[in-house]
Amino acid sequence: MGRKWAWNRGAMDVGGGAGADHRPALVAVGARRGDAHASSTSLPLPEMTHVMQVPSGSLSGAGLLAVWGRDLCKELMKGWSSLDGSCFSIETVSGGITNLLLKVSVKEGDGSESSVTVRLYGPNTDLVIDRKRELLAIPYLSAAGFGARLLGIFENGVVQSFINARTLTPSDMKEPKIAATIAKELHKFHQIDIPGLKEPELWNDIFKFLKKASLLKFEDNGKQKQYETISFSEIQDEIKELKDLADLLDAPVVYAHNDLLSGNLMLNDLEDKLYFIDFEYGSYSYRGYDIANHFNEYAGFDCVYDLYPDKDAQYHFFRNYLHADKPSEAKVSPIDFDYLGYFFLRYGEYKKQRDSCLSLAQSFLSEMRNG
Repeated sequence: MGRKWAWNRGAMDVGGGAGADHRPALVAVGARRGDAHASSTSLPLPEMTHVMQVPSGSLSGAGLLAVWGRDLCKELMKGWSSLDGSCFSIETVSGGITNLLLKVSVKEGDGSESSVTVRLYGPNTDLVIDRKRELLAIPYLSAAGFGARLLGIFENGVVQSFINARTLTPSDMKEPKIAATIAKELHKFHQIDIPGLKEPELWNDIFKFLKKASLLKFEDNGKQKQYETISFSEIQDEIKELKDLADLLDAPVVYAHNDLLSGNLMLNDLEDKLYFIDFEYGSYSYRGYDIANHFNEYAGFDCVYDLYPDKDAQYHFFRNYLHADKPSEAKVSPIDFDYLGYFFLRYGEYKKQRDSCLSLAQSFLSEMRNG
C-alpha cells in the first residue's frame, strides 16, 4: 500500500496568479511575524489538499532512502518534477533522538540551490508522541513565525522548509546574550493560541508514558535486569504527589514547547536570528514547567547537573522573559540513544532535589494561607 501525503498548494506558489514565479518557496523559514504573538485569536490554518500516493518501498539503506526522499520531493514540489536526478543532493542532518532528518536540495537552472527538510518519524515513536496534536499545532506555530514552514504531510513524517542555521549546544544556551534571546522568544511562544482544550496535558501525557514504559522488554539481558530494578509504583506515587502540589499552586497555563533542549534551538549567526524547532511534545502545560525543563537541558544528555544555571543566570532569564519587549540586557526509535541510562540519570537527580523543592513549594503555600 502506498504512503499517503498531502501538499500545501499555498506554500508552493511564491507569486500566485498567471505569470508568477513558480519556483517553490523553499528558502523561507516561516511566516513573517506581525501581531500574531500578542493575539488570542486562532491563526488561520494553511489549506492542505490533494491527497496523493507515494510508491511504497523499503527505507533501509542510505541509497534507497535517498531515492525515496528525492522521489517524494519531486512529487511534492512544484517545478521539481521535471528535474533530472543529477540535480538532487540528499544528506542526513543531525537531529533529535526520535526523528531522522534529511536535507533534500536541488540546483536550479540559474545555478541557485533550494532545499527542504524531510523529517521521518522513528518507528513506535507514536506510542509516546501525539502526532495528531503535533500536526494541529504546527501550522499555527508556523504562521506565528516559529519553526520551519509546513509544506507537506505523509504517513510517517512531514516535509518542511529548510532553516539555514546551526544547532545550539548546551554550552551555547548559558551564554548571556543567547539566554536572553531564548527567554524573549519563549515568552512570545507562550502567547500563541492553539485550538483545543486549554488545560494542562502534562499529567495525562506522563501517566500514558509511564504505563507504556512499565511494559517494555529488552533483548539485552543486562539492560533487562537494570530495567527490572525500576519501581514504577514508586514513580507513580511521586507523580501523584507532584500533581496534587501543582493543583494547589494555581500555576499559569500556556501552550508550552516542553522539549526546549539545545538540539531544538537553531541560530543563524549572520542574521542573529534564533529558531525554535521540533514541536513533538508541545501541549498546554504549566509555564514554569516549560522554563524549568529548559534549565534542566543545560546539563545535556550526559546529565552533568553542575551545569544547571545558578540563581544569577536564572534571574537573568526571568528578567528577559518578563520584559520581552525591551532590548536584551546582554545582547522508541532507531536512533542510537540510551533511553534507559538517561532515565536513571534524570530520576537520580530528581530524588536528590526532591525534598528541598517540595519544602520550598509547601513553604510558599503556607505563606499564602497565612496572608
